[in-house]
Amino acid sequence: MARRQVDVIEAGDRIHQETRHWDEDAGRTRAGRSKEGAEDYRYFLEPDLVVLDPSPEWVAEIAATLPVLPAARRARLAEAAGVSPAEVTLHVERDLDELALAAIGGGADPARVLNHIEHNLAVDGASGLDPEHFSALVQLELDGILTATQAKQVLAEMVTSGAHPADIAKGRGFEAMDTSALEDVVDAVIAENPGDWAEFVAGDDKKRGKLTGFFVGQVMKASKGQADGKAVTALLNQRRTQA
Repeated sequence: MARRQVDVIEAGDRIHQETRHWDEDAGRTRAGRSKEGAEDYRYFLEPDLVVLDPSPEWVAEIAATLPVLPAARRARLAEAAGVSPAEVTLHVERDLDELALAAIGGGADPARVLNHIEHNLAVDGASGLDPEHFSALVQLELDGILTATQAKQVLAEMVTSGAHPADIAKGRGFEAMDTSALEDVVDAVIAENPGDWAEFVAGDDKKRGKLTGFFVGQVMKASKGQADGKAVTALLNQRRTQA
């Protein structure tokens, strides 16, 4: 603040009476509310406080002991995930950015890592999750071995038990449906809902979008959660083009 005022005066300008706010992104203050009279800025020295003039070396020493600040943490995770800093604010606020960085560094898909942290890890104990196990879970989901619903359930148990996701999935009997079995379930659901299917085939994108959710839900119910939603959607669209 003092340096700014010196620069203003040396540039031939004058200091305006105003409230200034700290701009974290710019790393400087900016003008806020202006003041009309000097009486708004009455200032009295505090008699019980001594003047403090820290040396640059002391300031540097203190700065070296500080943890990485939130803005830098957001920037670091955003760069690793390929998104904007605003998109990882919640992840840093939950103190799960180190988990995300470790998982992404281990080869996990950044989008799925961020999605799980945002939607499925707002729970106690999430910060103690093993990054390698978390990365393995994301890979199981990415490979289609676990559906999104199954991955969410496995993740919840990982937080409480610390077990490997593959072991949890095996214990729960989770395994991906093969293509032939999934096609049979999709065809059965279509046959059970001829009216909705006719609307799905003939409807516009908006109508079809709503009915996609309906059919995916029915297939998930029939398969007891073993079907992959994306695979179901692909099959529905395939069947529509063949109708």
